[in-house]
Amino acid sequence: MATITTNDLKNGMTLNLEGSLVQVVDFQHVKPGKGHAFVRTTLKNVRSGAVVDRTFRAGEKVERAIVDKRDMQFLYREGADYVFMDTETYEQLTVTPETLGEATNYLVDSSTPQLIMYGEEVIGVELPASVQIEISETEPGIQGDRVSGARKPATLETGLVVQVPLFVEQNEVVKVDTRTGEYLGRV
Repeated sequence: MATITTNDLKNGMTLNLEGSLVQVVDFQHVKPGKGHAFVRTTLKNVRSGAVVDRTFRAGEKVERAIVDKRDMQFLYREGADYVFMDTETYEQLTVTPETLGEATNYLVDSSTPQLIMYGEEVIGVELPASVQIEISETEPGIQGDRVSGARKPATLETGLVVQVPLFVEQNEVVKVDTRTGEYLGRV
């Protein structure tokens, strides 16, 4: 493990603190008028998702966890689990939906997200900013019903429901923002 000081912390960095993996969400160096400087951090547990605030002395040593991001192609679902293939070694890997979290709403066959690995354990997923997904079900648009800004719900092939303009039809492919879950446009 690489040891760094709290002065070297950056947002998104993964640390190994007391046997648990945490990711730095936010940090702030504080230099009070009296006393020693310290670093106030907000840390998110990678496995449980719990967020905690923790204060370190300035210059305190912490263990940095070495995580690896691998391009993996999503192949298919096997029961509740998701099967991915490493694009370099062609090895298959089964991942639980709990590990993937909200990313399951944006995984379509043959998409290639980056899986975040700690050793051989998958600890997260990094999606592109937007994905293209087919609409599996929505109400038909009515001729002449083109009110500006009006929206209707549409169910995507992954099961996610997004609000789309009235003119969007069933079986069309739309672009969806993976960070907010909003409709961006037709493809």
